[in-house]
Amino acid sequence: MNWNLYYRVIYEVGSRYMLAAAIAFVLFYFILYRRVGYQKIQPKKPRNADLAREIGFSAMTVVIAGFIIVFLHHPAIAPYTTRYKDISEHGLAYYFLLFPVLFIMHDTYFYFSHRLMHHPRIFRWFHLVHHRSTNPSPWAAYAFHPLEALVEQFIAVIFYFTIPIHVTHLGIFFLMSIIYNVYGHLGYELYPRGFSRTWVGRWINTSISHNQHHQYFKGNYGLYFLFWDRVFGTIREDYDDRFEEVKARTAA
Repeated sequence: MNWNLYYRVIYEVGSRYMLAAAIAFVLFYFILYRRVGYQKIQPKKPRNADLAREIGFSAMTVVIAGFIIVFLHHPAIAPYTTRYKDISEHGLAYYFLLFPVLFIMHDTYFYFSHRLMHHPRIFRWFHLVHHRSTNPSPWAAYAFHPLEALVEQFIAVIFYFTIPIHVTHLGIFFLMSIIYNVYGHLGYELYPRGFSRTWVGRWINTSISHNQHHQYFKGNYGLYFLFWDRVFGTIREDYDDRFEEVKARTAA
């Protein structure tokens, strides 16, 4: 076990996540709350007990993520991965074009694993902890049961054994993923009014879409996109109306 690498990984992952969640939480739940509180998707603030649970399980997820990364860098495993160090090996075009591919792969993996974890026989063992946040805050983004955390972090294993991935890809990708995941659990919608009905917006997952998933437990299973939800008919029928209702609110 490379403990130096492990501590470095949990520091980097944990600090990025905690910083992103803390900034979002302080901004929208304190500094800007009097100005934008009427736009909160679910008007009530999460309870302190909910926030404590979310932060605690998020910390556990970071700890588990560290073990996954150390496993992928173990001398007995690393030679069999597709990780590479020299960008010129595949070129700059490949380096930058891989990012949208990673997002598509992750979204696809997330959609199907997410739906599987909603199966009644395994839901309470994997996914119930995350769904205890029926009115999620930014701290819910990583609030997973350890079993679900393993499922969620397994995407890194898929990346490292399927496509050539530069040593910097994973860090940058997961930073962008953390930011979008925090937005998805923010409790506020940042996209403009009418966005969900635009040609582009109808394919993009939004904070309102994911908030509905937490509130009602069914439908809207995507992470970054709504492609699979629309293909398989799992988008909630009231999603567009809910989006417009939230965005049409005015200050009292």
